[in-house]
Amino acid sequence: MAEINHQILLASRPTGAVSAENFRLVETPLPPLVEGQFRVRNHFLSLDPYMRGRMNETKSYTACQALNEVMVGATAGKVVESRNPAWSVGDTVTAGFGWQEYGTTDGAGVKKVDASRVPLSAYIGCVGMPGATAWYGLLHVCKPVAGETVVVSAASGAVGSVVGQLAKKHGCRVVGIAGGADKCRYVVDELGFDACVDYKAGALEADLKAAAPSGIDCYFDNVGGVVLDAVMADMNAFGRIAICGAISGYDGHPMIMANPRLILVSRLRIEGFIISEHLDVWPQAHAELGEMVASGALKFRESIAQGLASAPVAFMGMLKGHNFGKQLVKLIP
Repeated sequence: MAEINHQILLASRPTGAVSAENFRLVETPLPPLVEGQFRVRNHFLSLDPYMRGRMNETKSYTACQALNEVMVGATAGKVVESRNPAWSVGDTVTAGFGWQEYGTTDGAGVKKVDASRVPLSAYIGCVGMPGATAWYGLLHVCKPVAGETVVVSAASGAVGSVVGQLAKKHGCRVVGIAGGADKCRYVVDELGFDACVDYKAGALEADLKAAAPSGIDCYFDNVGGVVLDAVMADMNAFGRIAICGAISGYDGHPMIMANPRLILVSRLRIEGFIISEHLDVWPQAHAELGEMVASGALKFRESIAQGLASAPVAFMGMLKGHNFGKQLVKLIP
């Protein structure tokens, strides 16, 4: 049993783009367990865009990340030591232990998962918070009807890839927006989208109109900015837009809506949502998504960085779209 826990702390708040200097890697002794506690060796750490917002000391939907504390984040791992009869060595679990190798807990916020049918890493991806986000935003905010056209940005990512596959399951025409030809090929050829627009190709509005000739009924937005502007120009009357994220502005880039008049002209309904405010739907969402993964009906892809020390660089790359699929850090050799 290791006696040292490696952790990454938030050392300073970013000004503009995140840098490696904003983080600090430390070693912390692991204290002996007391009665009622157990210890988890984290196998995977999830890196997600929301973490960038938490790094700022600004008003938001939740408290900001404290300085000199372990960076927030979802983890998946295995119980390695226990003094709690409800938790046994070998149990596979998900939790929110953050950017560190071990978590010590009394069980609050920890969930047992079955890694025999669904890969452990998927429980912090398409069968975790990102999957629940996709499920809720599409089915409860967008509420698509069979035959409608659904567009989703960041289509090859952890959330967008699930949105598109669920929309296809519900009989919709699905158009993805992604960065680069390789990601677009994956979205169409592997995930089964009807079309995918490469926003880096330089003709976003024209390519979007060609991919959605009947206009857009539902849009699931992960990025904001110019992509949102382009989609709004092609929305049908009474279209629905679910705002999940705005990653194009997370690193300090200003975002100004180019034509807000379209909200009125097209009578659009735009709703932002935070999935942590809808925990009541998580069991149903995760049950459905887990069954789809187990049966092969839901496909997913992961970008995996190796070792805790790689987390800051992987995180910065994710914010720039360098990842392909769900960004994870593997914390065990």
